[in-house]
Amino acid sequence: MGTTRFSDFRQRLGIASDVLTDRLAGLVERGLLERTAYQEEGSRTRTEYRLTPAGHDFEVVLGALGVWGREHLATDEDSGVRYHDAAGRPVRVAFVDEDGRVLTGDEVTVSRG
Repeated sequence: MGTTRFSDFRQRLGIASDVLTDRLAGLVERGLLERTAYQEEGSRTRTEYRLTPAGHDFEVVLGALGVWGREHLATDEDSGVRYHDAAGRPVRVAFVDEDGRVLTGDEVTVSRG
């Protein structure tokens, strides 16, 4: 959602610095974020965090979790996060077969390998 700097993450999430440091390090270690140096005029070099291609791919997973949470864990507090296409139309996460047909949960099975 556009946040890339440690101080912005800390303010937005409201968590302790040591916890945030560990979480960001884990996301970097797993390849979802990459650290990039930046320097504002007159300031020391700092680090920002950017999504990697794997991080962008993970957005689909987060979108699916968000939809599931809104439908099954309804609370009075809404995260306000919604996904849209380039024209601003709402999009959703779904199982889609190779012909482009959206499947219901009953039409999908899970197998190993």
